[in-house]
Amino acid sequence: MAIIQDAALFHLVRGTLGGEVTIYERNGQIIMAKKRGPSKQKPTQKQLEARYKMRVAAAYAKVIIQDPELKAYYKSLAGPGQNAYNMAVKDAYHSPEIQNIRLEAEEVVVTVKDEFRVAEVQVRVVDTEGVLLERGRAILGRNGIDWYYKAAALPRGARLIVVAVDLPGNESTKELLIT
Repeated sequence: MAIIQDAALFHLVRGTLGGEVTIYERNGQIIMAKKRGPSKQKPTQKQLEARYKMRVAAAYAKVIIQDPELKAYYKSLAGPGQNAYNMAVKDAYHSPEIQNIRLEAEEVVVTVKDEFRVAEVQVRVVDTEGVLLERGRAILGRNGIDWYYKAAALPRGARLIVVAVDLPGNESTKELLIT
């Protein structure tokens, strides 16, 4: 790969030349690189999963940029050489991360991180036999990271199941045993 600096000819040319070299522009720079062909190896299971995940993310982005409000949100997060579509794909590709669950008296505090926006956090309390005791939505705290859920009771041996959902609908789940 070569970055072309001062050649007037290359400022006018784009595409593939002779099936050997490709010339394109990226972030204001003209790049000349060897033309890539399809791989001759069978894709691995991990590659197939990544391709599927990318197809789903691209489908989400195509739909979401039709909404002017969400398109403006994603565009506001775009950097140089990026657009709302790129940001929507990136958001759909990654799930939120539940970093911490802690108990403060009868309140459950969940720390959730997402590069974009966490839409909601749900908390369920399940007893030792797996019976649902209570569930509800947590409320976002002032810091924009911690979510708070006021539990009626948190009996010993019960499990807290926390589900974080981001804007595209990706879910992350984490459990905590109450001791």
